[in-house]
Amino acid sequence: MDETLTRSAQAGDVAALGTLLARHQAGMRAVALSLLGNSPDVEDVLQDASLTALRRIGDVREPASVGAWLRMVVRNACRTRLRSTTYPLSVDEVALASLDLTPEQMLDQHALRDWIWSAMEELSPQTRLAIMLRHFSTSVTSYQQIADACGVPVGTVRSRLSLGRARLAEALLATADTAHDDAGALATASEREARETLAAAERGEFQAVLAERWSPEVALLSGPRPIVGHDFLHRGMESDLTAGVRQRVRHVVASRDLAIWEMDLLNSPDNPDHCPPAVTWLMSLQGGRVQELRLFHPKPVAGLTPEPVN
Repeated sequence: MDETLTRSAQAGDVAALGTLLARHQAGMRAVALSLLGNSPDVEDVLQDASLTALRRIGDVREPASVGAWLRMVVRNACRTRLRSTTYPLSVDEVALASLDLTPEQMLDQHALRDWIWSAMEELSPQTRLAIMLRHFSTSVTSYQQIADACGVPVGTVRSRLSLGRARLAEALLATADTAHDDAGALATASEREARETLAAAERGEFQAVLAERWSPEVALLSGPRPIVGHDFLHRGMESDLTAGVRQRVRHVVASRDLAIWEMDLLNSPDNPDHCPPAVTWLMSLQGGRVQELRLFHPKPVAGLTPEPVN
């Protein structure tokens, strides 16, 4: 039974994977309880383990032993959580730490990607944004970074992630037998828009892009009060360009009404400290137009420095 279900899941049968997770849920929970005790972390680990199973089912070499593989995923996640002295690492970070792939690239290797994103669309925008940053961005992943980027306390981030993972698990089961849109198309379209936006800005046409694709009442959420309208955004972009600063798209994550653009900031050699090395654009959309924007400067990863502008 396990072997047949695993092979079907590896071939892209989402219902088979849902059955596998339900079939082995008791064993996975027993492992988590034995290592973590009766604590709230148990639910978080189980939810993370389910997400990892969705992403990594293709790695199972012995389909008949998938139960042991699922329990191993839970065990590794628990041990990492117990060792953590900063913030709880998700099981995704444990499983993907040694791979030269982003989480989203890993998803692209499996037919289950569209199912996951379809289920994510069932979450509220605030909860979905926390999940997108935690599991799919490349530079805004820690609880503290997500809190700073979203302008909320760390405790709120923890609550949103816990609630989001639980509801995502429910949504995955509920949508297993439905048709799923091409999630990759959203990310591809958003990345194309990001590149077109930067190119237009360098041609002096950023104001035209704002008029076409951004709401006239767009709010920049920075500081105690939002700054509304295009003028401030246009002046900020023009100021950076005049100072020789260029932006380069590094990674894009997108859902129906949220987009995350991760950019490298390339300073002029004459003024190498004008801007931080990176910025993340967090955007809420309505009808395809940007309604709200947050800009967040993540701290650089040691050893990674953006290339200078030629």
